[in-house]
Amino acid sequence: MPALAELLSDADELTARAAAVLRDVFGLDPRAGAVAVYVPGRVEFLGKHTDYAGGRSLLMTVERGFRLVAVGRDDDMLRVSAGADGKDVQRFALGQTPPHRPGHWVNYAATVARRVVLNFGGSVRLRGADVAFISDLPIAAGMSSSSALMVALFLCLWAVNGLEDTTAYRRQIDSPLRLAEYLGCVENGQSFGTLEGEAGVGTFGGSEDHTAMLCCKPGMLSQFSFAPAVHERDIPFPQEVQLVVGASGVEAVKTGQAMEKYNRASLRARKATEAYNRATGAECRHFREIAERVGPDGLAEALDAIRAGTLPEDADEDLPGRFEQFFREDQQIIPAVADALARGDLAAIGELADASHLAAAKGLQNQIPETNFLQRCARQCGAIAASYFGAGFGGSVWAMVDRAQAGQFIRNWRERYIEEFRARAGRCEFFATRPGPPAAVRQD
Repeated sequence: MPALAELLSDADELTARAAAVLRDVFGLDPRAGAVAVYVPGRVEFLGKHTDYAGGRSLLMTVERGFRLVAVGRDDDMLRVSAGADGKDVQRFALGQTPPHRPGHWVNYAATVARRVVLNFGGSVRLRGADVAFISDLPIAAGMSSSSALMVALFLCLWAVNGLEDTTAYRRQIDSPLRLAEYLGCVENGQSFGTLEGEAGVGTFGGSEDHTAMLCCKPGMLSQFSFAPAVHERDIPFPQEVQLVVGASGVEAVKTGQAMEKYNRASLRARKATEAYNRATGAECRHFREIAERVGPDGLAEALDAIRAGTLPEDADEDLPGRFEQFFREDQQIIPAVADALARGDLAAIGELADASHLAAAKGLQNQIPETNFLQRCARQCGAIAASYFGAGFGGSVWAMVDRAQAGQFIRNWRERYIEEFRARAGRCEFFATRPGPPAAVRQD
Protein backbone atom coordinates (compact mmCIF):
# COMPACT_ATOMS: atom_id res chain seq x y z
CA MET A 1 0.00 0.00 0.00
CA PRO A 2 1.21 3.56 -0.60
CA ALA A 3 2.05 5.43 2.58
CA LEU A 4 -0.38 8.16 3.56
CA ALA A 5 2.55 10.57 3.20
CA GLU A 6 2.77 9.76 -0.53
CA LEU A 7 -0.87 10.65 -1.03
CA LEU A 8 -0.43 13.95 0.82
CA SER A 9 1.60 15.16 -2.17
CA ASP A 10 -0.47 13.41 -4.82
CA ALA A 11 -0.73 15.11 -8.20
CA ASP A 12 -4.51 14.98 -7.91
CA GLU A 13 -5.43 17.87 -5.62
CA LEU A 14 -8.59 16.28 -4.20
CA THR A 15 -6.80 13.03 -3.36
CA ALA A 16 -4.13 15.03 -1.52
CA ARG A 17 -6.78 16.98 0.37
CA ALA A 18 -8.57 13.78 1.40
CA ALA A 19 -5.27 12.38 2.69
CA ALA A 20 -4.74 15.61 4.64
CA VAL A 21 -8.11 15.12 6.37
CA LEU A 22 -6.97 11.70 7.61
CA ARG A 23 -3.78 13.22 8.97
CA ASP A 24 -5.25 16.40 10.45
CA VAL A 25 -8.75 15.36 11.59
CA PHE A 26 -8.08 11.75 12.61
CA GLY A 27 -4.44 12.27 13.60
CA LEU A 28 -3.18 9.34 11.53
CA ASP A 29 0.53 8.61 11.15
CA PRO A 30 1.69 9.66 7.65
CA ARG A 31 3.68 6.41 7.51
CA ALA A 32 0.48 4.32 7.66
CA GLY A 33 -0.42 2.26 4.60
CA ALA A 34 -3.37 3.76 2.74
CA VAL A 35 -5.82 2.99 -0.05
CA ALA A 36 -6.83 5.58 -2.64
CA VAL A 37 -10.06 5.18 -4.63
CA TYR A 38 -11.40 7.20 -7.55
CA VAL A 39 -14.98 6.78 -8.77
CA PRO A 40 -16.32 9.06 -11.52
CA GLY A 41 -19.81 10.39 -12.01
CA ARG A 42 -21.63 9.31 -15.12
CA VAL A 43 -23.74 10.72 -17.91
CA GLU A 44 -26.58 8.61 -19.18
CA PHE A 45 -26.28 9.76 -22.78
CA LEU A 46 -29.41 7.75 -23.55
CA GLY A 47 -31.32 5.06 -21.69
CA LYS A 48 -33.93 6.75 -19.55
CA HIS A 49 -35.24 4.35 -16.89
CA THR A 50 -34.44 1.38 -19.11
CA ASP A 51 -31.95 -0.67 -17.08
CA TYR A 52 -34.26 -2.18 -14.47
CA ALA A 53 -36.67 -3.08 -17.31
CA GLY A 54 -34.00 -5.10 -19.11
CA GLY A 55 -33.25 -2.39 -21.66
CA ARG A 56 -30.12 -0.80 -23.01
CA SER A 57 -28.26 2.40 -22.20
CA LEU A 58 -25.56 4.46 -23.89
CA LEU A 59 -23.21 5.63 -21.15
CA MET A 60 -20.04 7.57 -20.38
CA THR A 61 -18.18 8.73 -17.30
CA VAL A 62 -17.38 12.39 -16.67
CA GLU A 63 -13.99 13.79 -15.70
CA ARG A 64 -15.18 14.48 -12.17
CA GLY A 65 -15.94 12.20 -9.28
CA PHE A 66 -15.18 10.97 -5.76
CA ARG A 67 -11.71 10.70 -4.31
CA LEU A 68 -11.55 8.52 -1.23
CA VAL A 69 -8.51 7.81 0.92
CA ALA A 70 -8.62 5.21 3.70
CA VAL A 71 -6.43 3.57 6.28
CA GLY A 72 -7.49 0.20 7.70
CA ARG A 73 -8.21 -0.23 11.39
CA ASP A 74 -7.72 -3.17 13.76
CA ASP A 75 -11.35 -3.11 14.89
CA ASP A 76 -14.71 -3.04 13.07
CA MET A 77 -15.31 0.70 13.34
CA LEU A 78 -15.77 3.09 10.44
CA ARG A 79 -14.85 6.75 10.85
CA VAL A 80 -15.90 8.57 7.68
CA SER A 81 -15.31 12.24 6.91
CA ALA A 82 -17.11 14.02 4.06
CA GLY A 83 -15.58 17.08 2.41
CA ALA A 84 -12.33 18.95 2.69
CA ASP A 85 -12.93 20.62 6.06
CA GLY A 86 -13.38 17.48 8.18
CA LYS A 87 -16.46 18.90 9.92
CA ASP A 88 -18.93 16.22 8.80
CA VAL A 89 -17.68 12.99 10.42
CA GLN A 90 -19.74 9.86 11.07
CA ARG A 91 -18.61 7.03 13.36
CA PHE A 92 -20.30 3.62 13.40
CA ALA A 93 -19.50 -0.07 13.54
CA LEU A 94 -19.66 -2.22 10.43
CA GLY A 95 -23.22 -3.54 10.23
CA GLN A 96 -24.78 -0.59 12.05
CA THR A 97 -26.58 2.50 10.77
CA PRO A 98 -26.18 5.68 12.83
CA PRO A 99 -29.15 8.03 13.32
CA HIS A 100 -29.36 10.48 10.42
CA ARG A 101 -31.72 12.84 8.69
CA PRO A 102 -33.40 11.67 5.46
CA GLY A 103 -31.08 11.86 2.48
CA HIS A 104 -27.86 12.16 4.49
CA TRP A 105 -24.88 10.53 2.85
CA VAL A 106 -24.27 8.22 5.81
CA ASN A 107 -27.28 6.13 4.82
CA TYR A 108 -25.50 5.17 1.58
CA ALA A 109 -22.24 4.43 3.38
CA ALA A 110 -23.91 2.37 6.11
CA THR A 111 -25.94 0.40 3.54
CA VAL A 112 -22.71 -0.70 1.85
CA ALA A 113 -21.10 -1.64 5.17
CA ARG A 114 -24.15 -3.65 6.28
CA ARG A 115 -24.17 -5.59 3.03
CA VAL A 116 -20.44 -6.32 3.28
CA VAL A 117 -20.99 -7.79 6.75
CA LEU A 118 -24.00 -9.82 5.56
CA ASN A 119 -22.33 -11.21 2.43
CA PHE A 120 -18.68 -11.55 3.43
CA GLY A 121 -18.55 -11.45 7.23
CA GLY A 122 -18.66 -15.24 7.39
CA SER A 123 -15.61 -15.58 5.14
CA VAL A 124 -13.15 -13.13 6.67
CA ARG A 125 -12.65 -11.14 9.86
CA LEU A 126 -13.73 -7.73 8.64
CA ARG A 127 -11.72 -4.64 9.50
CA GLY A 128 -13.09 -1.13 9.64
CA ALA A 129 -11.30 1.91 8.30
CA ASP A 130 -10.71 5.60 8.74
CA VAL A 131 -12.02 7.17 5.56
CA ALA A 132 -12.08 10.63 4.00
CA PHE A 133 -13.83 11.43 0.75
CA ILE A 134 -14.14 14.55 -1.38
CA SER A 135 -16.18 15.00 -4.55
CA ASP A 136 -16.27 17.66 -7.25
CA LEU A 137 -19.57 16.39 -8.66
CA PRO A 138 -22.60 18.64 -8.36
CA ILE A 139 -24.77 17.12 -5.62
CA ALA A 140 -28.01 15.38 -6.64
CA ALA A 141 -27.56 16.57 -10.21
CA GLY A 142 -28.29 13.32 -12.04
CA MET A 143 -24.64 12.21 -12.25
CA SER A 144 -25.20 9.52 -9.62
CA SER A 145 -23.19 11.01 -6.80
CA SER A 146 -24.93 8.72 -4.28
CA SER A 147 -24.12 5.60 -6.30
CA ALA A 148 -20.55 6.83 -6.77
CA LEU A 149 -20.16 7.14 -3.00
CA MET A 150 -21.46 3.60 -2.54
CA VAL A 151 -19.08 2.21 -5.16
CA ALA A 152 -16.16 4.11 -3.61
CA LEU A 153 -16.83 2.85 -0.10
CA PHE A 154 -17.29 -0.72 -1.29
CA LEU A 155 -13.97 -0.59 -3.16
CA CYS A 156 -12.37 0.76 0.02
CA LEU A 157 -13.66 -2.13 2.15
CA TRP A 158 -12.86 -4.56 -0.68
CA ALA A 159 -9.22 -3.44 -0.63
CA VAL A 160 -8.81 -3.18 3.15
CA ASN A 161 -10.29 -6.65 3.71
CA GLY A 162 -9.09 -8.54 0.63
CA LEU A 163 -12.65 -9.45 -0.32
CA GLU A 164 -11.59 -10.63 -3.77
CA ASP A 165 -9.87 -13.60 -2.10
CA THR A 166 -12.96 -14.80 -0.25
CA THR A 167 -14.90 -17.81 -1.50
CA ALA A 168 -18.18 -15.88 -1.43
CA TYR A 169 -16.75 -13.17 -3.70
CA ARG A 170 -15.00 -15.51 -6.15
CA ARG A 171 -18.11 -17.63 -6.64
CA GLN A 172 -20.41 -14.74 -7.55
CA ILE A 173 -18.28 -11.84 -8.86
CA ASP A 174 -15.82 -12.65 -11.63
CA SER A 175 -15.62 -9.36 -13.56
CA PRO A 176 -16.22 -5.61 -13.21
CA LEU A 177 -19.56 -6.08 -14.97
CA ARG A 178 -20.72 -8.63 -12.40
CA LEU A 179 -19.44 -6.37 -9.61
CA ALA A 180 -21.56 -3.55 -11.05
CA GLU A 181 -24.63 -5.80 -11.01
CA TYR A 182 -23.90 -6.76 -7.41
CA LEU A 183 -23.53 -3.13 -6.34
CA GLY A 184 -26.82 -2.30 -8.05
CA CYS A 185 -28.38 -4.97 -5.82
CA VAL A 186 -26.66 -3.49 -2.76
CA GLU A 187 -28.38 -0.20 -3.55
CA ASN A 188 -31.85 -1.60 -4.33
CA GLY A 189 -31.73 -4.29 -1.63
CA GLN A 190 -32.08 -7.35 -3.86
CA SER A 191 -30.08 -10.55 -3.53
CA PHE A 192 -27.35 -11.28 -6.08
CA GLY A 193 -26.97 -14.99 -6.65
CA THR A 194 -26.16 -16.49 -3.26
CA LEU A 195 -25.21 -13.08 -1.83
CA GLU A 196 -28.27 -12.29 0.26
CA GLY A 197 -30.01 -8.92 0.01
CA GLU A 198 -31.34 -6.61 2.70
CA ALA A 199 -32.91 -3.16 3.01
CA GLY A 200 -30.94 -1.15 0.45
CA VAL A 201 -31.42 2.62 0.31
CA GLY A 202 -35.09 2.54 -0.73
CA THR A 203 -34.87 3.10 -4.50
CA PHE A 204 -36.07 0.56 -7.09
CA GLY A 205 -33.30 1.09 -9.62
CA GLY A 206 -30.94 -1.12 -11.60
CA SER A 207 -27.19 -1.30 -12.17
CA GLU A 208 -26.74 1.26 -14.96
CA ASP A 209 -24.90 3.81 -12.80
CA HIS A 210 -22.54 1.26 -11.27
CA THR A 211 -21.85 -0.27 -14.69
CA ALA A 212 -20.86 3.08 -16.14
CA MET A 213 -18.54 3.86 -13.23
CA LEU A 214 -16.78 0.50 -13.33
CA CYS A 215 -16.89 -0.49 -17.00
CA CYS A 216 -16.94 2.56 -19.29
CA LYS A 217 -13.75 3.46 -21.15
CA PRO A 218 -11.94 6.79 -21.63
CA GLY A 219 -12.88 8.50 -24.85
CA MET A 220 -15.79 6.15 -25.47
CA LEU A 221 -19.54 5.95 -25.29
CA SER A 222 -20.38 2.42 -24.09
CA GLN A 223 -23.60 0.58 -24.84
CA PHE A 224 -24.91 -1.99 -22.37
CA SER A 225 -28.11 -3.94 -21.94
CA PHE A 226 -29.28 -5.04 -18.51
CA ALA A 227 -30.97 -7.72 -16.42
CA PRO A 228 -28.53 -9.37 -16.94
CA ALA A 229 -25.85 -6.81 -17.78
CA VAL A 230 -24.22 -7.33 -21.19
CA HIS A 231 -21.62 -5.11 -22.85
CA GLU A 232 -22.79 -4.55 -26.43
CA ARG A 233 -20.31 -2.11 -27.98
CA ASP A 234 -18.03 0.89 -27.54
CA ILE A 235 -18.21 3.92 -29.83
CA PRO A 236 -15.42 6.53 -29.96
CA PHE A 237 -16.60 9.91 -28.74
CA PRO A 238 -16.11 12.31 -31.67
CA GLN A 239 -12.93 14.37 -31.34
CA GLU A 240 -14.53 17.49 -32.79
CA VAL A 241 -17.20 17.83 -30.09
CA GLN A 242 -17.44 18.39 -26.36
CA LEU A 243 -20.15 17.38 -23.95
CA VAL A 244 -21.42 20.23 -21.80
CA VAL A 245 -23.41 19.47 -18.65
CA GLY A 246 -25.94 21.96 -17.36
CA ALA A 247 -26.91 21.15 -13.76
CA SER A 248 -30.22 22.88 -13.09
CA GLY A 249 -29.63 23.55 -9.41
CA VAL A 250 -32.82 21.63 -8.60
CA GLU A 251 -31.59 18.67 -6.60
CA ALA A 252 -32.79 15.30 -7.90
CA VAL A 253 -32.97 13.90 -4.38
CA LYS A 254 -34.37 10.45 -3.68
CA THR A 255 -36.04 10.93 -0.33
CA GLY A 256 -39.66 11.33 0.78
CA GLN A 257 -42.01 12.27 -2.02
CA ALA A 258 -39.12 12.50 -4.48
CA MET A 259 -38.27 8.84 -3.83
CA GLU A 260 -41.92 7.92 -4.36
CA LYS A 261 -41.92 9.72 -7.71
CA TYR A 262 -38.69 8.02 -8.77
CA ASN A 263 -39.92 4.59 -7.74
CA ARG A 264 -43.26 5.16 -9.47
CA ALA A 265 -41.56 4.85 -12.88
CA SER A 266 -40.22 1.45 -11.83
CA LEU A 267 -43.55 0.33 -10.39
CA ARG A 268 -45.38 1.41 -13.56
CA ALA A 269 -42.98 -0.72 -15.60
CA ARG A 270 -43.69 -3.69 -13.36
CA LYS A 271 -47.44 -3.18 -13.55
CA ALA A 272 -47.35 -2.79 -17.33
CA THR A 273 -45.44 -6.07 -17.65
CA GLU A 274 -47.99 -7.80 -15.44
CA ALA A 275 -50.80 -6.33 -17.53
CA TYR A 276 -49.22 -7.67 -20.73
CA ASN A 277 -48.80 -11.12 -19.20
CA ARG A 278 -52.36 -11.06 -17.90
CA ALA A 279 -53.74 -10.32 -21.36
CA THR A 280 -51.53 -12.69 -23.35
CA GLY A 281 -50.70 -15.53 -21.00
CA ALA A 282 -47.00 -14.75 -21.45
CA GLU A 283 -44.45 -14.91 -18.63
CA CYS A 284 -42.25 -11.93 -19.52
CA ARG A 285 -40.01 -10.72 -16.69
CA HIS A 286 -39.65 -7.18 -17.93
CA PHE A 287 -40.15 -4.80 -20.86
CA ARG A 288 -37.21 -6.10 -22.89
CA GLU A 289 -38.79 -9.56 -23.10
CA ILE A 290 -42.08 -8.02 -24.26
CA ALA A 291 -40.21 -6.07 -26.95
CA GLU A 292 -38.40 -9.20 -28.11
CA ARG A 293 -41.66 -11.15 -28.16
CA VAL A 294 -43.57 -8.66 -30.33
CA GLY A 295 -40.63 -7.73 -32.56
CA PRO A 296 -39.64 -4.39 -34.09
CA ASP A 297 -43.05 -3.82 -35.66
CA GLY A 298 -45.08 -4.95 -32.68
CA LEU A 299 -45.46 -1.77 -30.62
CA ALA A 300 -49.19 -1.39 -31.35
CA GLU A 301 -49.77 -5.04 -30.51
CA ALA A 302 -48.00 -4.69 -27.16
CA LEU A 303 -49.87 -1.48 -26.30
CA ASP A 304 -53.23 -3.14 -27.04
CA ALA A 305 -52.35 -6.06 -24.77
CA ILE A 306 -51.23 -3.77 -21.94
CA ARG A 307 -54.46 -1.79 -22.21
CA ALA A 308 -56.50 -4.99 -22.14
CA GLY A 309 -54.65 -6.32 -19.10
CA THR A 310 -54.61 -3.14 -17.03
CA LEU A 311 -56.50 -3.48 -13.75
CA PRO A 312 -59.21 -0.90 -13.00
CA GLU A 313 -57.20 0.50 -10.08
CA ASP A 314 -54.30 1.22 -12.46
CA ALA A 315 -56.38 2.94 -15.15
CA ASP A 316 -54.84 6.35 -14.36
CA GLU A 317 -51.23 5.09 -14.48
CA ASP A 318 -50.95 5.21 -18.30
CA LEU A 319 -49.19 1.85 -18.40
CA PRO A 320 -49.21 1.75 -22.22
CA GLY A 321 -47.44 5.13 -22.25
CA ARG A 322 -44.76 3.79 -19.92
CA PHE A 323 -44.07 0.87 -22.27
CA GLU A 324 -44.09 3.07 -25.35
CA GLN A 325 -41.39 5.31 -23.86
CA PHE A 326 -39.25 2.24 -23.16
CA PHE A 327 -39.82 0.69 -26.58
CA ARG A 328 -38.90 3.83 -28.50
CA GLU A 329 -35.83 4.49 -26.34
CA ASP A 330 -34.55 0.91 -26.26
CA GLN A 331 -35.55 -0.43 -29.66
CA GLN A 332 -35.41 2.64 -31.89
CA ILE A 333 -33.60 5.71 -30.54
CA ILE A 334 -30.52 4.18 -28.91
CA PRO A 335 -29.63 1.88 -31.83
CA ALA A 336 -30.14 4.72 -34.33
CA VAL A 337 -28.02 7.20 -32.33
CA ALA A 338 -25.26 4.66 -31.72
CA ASP A 339 -25.13 3.76 -35.41
CA ALA A 340 -25.02 7.45 -36.38
CA LEU A 341 -22.17 8.15 -33.96
CA ALA A 342 -20.26 5.10 -35.18
CA ARG A 343 -20.37 6.35 -38.78
CA GLY A 344 -19.63 9.96 -37.77
CA ASP A 345 -23.04 11.32 -38.74
CA LEU A 346 -23.55 13.86 -35.97
CA ALA A 347 -26.32 15.68 -37.83
CA ALA A 348 -28.54 12.62 -37.46
CA ILE A 349 -28.62 12.53 -33.67
CA GLY A 350 -30.19 15.90 -32.80
CA GLU A 351 -33.80 15.04 -33.59
CA LEU A 352 -33.40 11.57 -32.05
CA ALA A 353 -32.17 13.06 -28.77
CA ASP A 354 -35.06 15.56 -28.89
CA ALA A 355 -37.48 12.65 -29.29
CA SER A 356 -35.89 10.84 -26.33
CA HIS A 357 -36.30 13.88 -24.10
CA LEU A 358 -39.91 14.49 -25.14
CA ALA A 359 -40.86 10.82 -24.80
CA ALA A 360 -39.50 10.82 -21.25
CA ALA A 361 -41.43 13.97 -20.37
CA LYS A 362 -44.62 12.28 -21.56
CA GLY A 363 -44.05 8.62 -20.71
CA LEU A 364 -42.02 8.94 -17.51
CA GLN A 365 -43.68 12.15 -16.33
CA ASN A 366 -40.43 13.13 -14.62
CA GLN A 367 -39.46 16.50 -16.09
CA ILE A 368 -39.59 19.93 -14.48
CA PRO A 369 -39.69 23.37 -16.11
CA GLU A 370 -35.96 23.90 -15.52
CA THR A 371 -34.79 20.75 -17.33
CA ASN A 372 -37.27 21.22 -20.16
CA PHE A 373 -35.97 24.78 -20.60
CA LEU A 374 -32.33 23.68 -20.47
CA GLN A 375 -32.89 21.10 -23.21
CA ARG A 376 -34.83 23.47 -25.43
CA CYS A 377 -32.43 26.36 -24.82
CA ALA A 378 -29.37 24.22 -25.57
CA ARG A 379 -30.73 23.45 -29.01
CA GLN A 380 -31.56 27.11 -29.59
CA CYS A 381 -28.00 28.03 -28.61
CA GLY A 382 -26.63 25.74 -31.29
CA ALA A 383 -26.13 22.36 -29.60
CA ILE A 384 -25.88 19.44 -32.01
CA ALA A 385 -28.04 17.43 -29.60
CA ALA A 386 -29.30 17.74 -26.02
CA SER A 387 -31.30 15.75 -23.50
CA TYR A 388 -31.96 15.47 -19.78
CA PHE A 389 -30.42 12.47 -18.03
CA GLY A 390 -30.70 10.65 -14.72
CA ALA A 391 -33.65 9.94 -12.49
CA GLY A 392 -35.54 13.13 -13.34
CA PHE A 393 -37.55 15.46 -11.07
CA GLY A 394 -34.53 17.79 -11.10
CA GLY A 395 -30.96 17.20 -12.17
CA SER A 396 -29.16 18.00 -15.40
CA VAL A 397 -29.17 18.19 -19.17
CA TRP A 398 -26.28 17.30 -21.49
CA ALA A 399 -25.53 19.16 -24.70
CA MET A 400 -23.17 18.02 -27.45
CA VAL A 401 -21.44 21.04 -28.99
CA ASP A 402 -18.63 21.91 -31.35
CA ARG A 403 -15.44 21.68 -29.32
CA ALA A 404 -14.10 25.04 -30.51
CA GLN A 405 -17.33 26.76 -29.45
CA ALA A 406 -17.78 25.07 -26.04
CA GLY A 407 -16.67 28.04 -23.95
CA GLN A 408 -18.97 30.52 -25.66
CA PHE A 409 -21.81 28.00 -25.62
CA ILE A 410 -21.49 27.56 -21.86
CA ARG A 411 -21.60 31.31 -21.30
CA ASN A 412 -24.69 31.74 -23.50
CA TRP A 413 -26.49 28.72 -22.08
CA ARG A 414 -25.85 29.72 -18.49
CA GLU A 415 -26.82 33.35 -19.08
CA ARG A 416 -30.15 32.46 -20.69
CA TYR A 417 -30.94 29.90 -17.99
CA ILE A 418 -30.31 32.33 -15.13
CA GLU A 419 -32.33 34.98 -16.89
CA GLU A 420 -35.27 32.56 -16.96
CA PHE A 421 -34.75 31.04 -13.49
CA ARG A 422 -33.04 33.66 -11.33
CA ALA A 423 -33.65 31.69 -8.14
CA ARG A 424 -31.30 28.97 -9.44
CA ALA A 425 -28.35 31.31 -10.06
CA GLY A 426 -26.45 30.31 -6.93
CA ARG A 427 -26.91 26.57 -7.36
CA CYS A 428 -26.74 25.81 -11.08
CA GLU A 429 -23.46 24.69 -12.62
CA PHE A 430 -22.24 24.34 -16.19
CA PHE A 431 -19.07 22.52 -17.25
CA ALA A 432 -17.52 20.74 -20.21
CA THR A 433 -16.29 17.17 -20.14
CA ARG A 434 -15.30 14.23 -22.28
CA PRO A 435 -15.60 10.52 -21.43
CA GLY A 436 -13.14 9.96 -18.59
CA PRO A 437 -11.57 6.90 -16.99
CA PRO A 438 -13.53 4.38 -14.90
CA ALA A 439 -13.14 3.71 -11.19
CA ALA A 440 -9.67 2.80 -9.94
CA VAL A 441 -8.13 1.56 -6.69
CA ARG A 442 -4.53 2.26 -5.68
CA GLN A 443 -3.30 -0.11 -2.99
CA ASP A 444 0.15 -1.21 -4.22
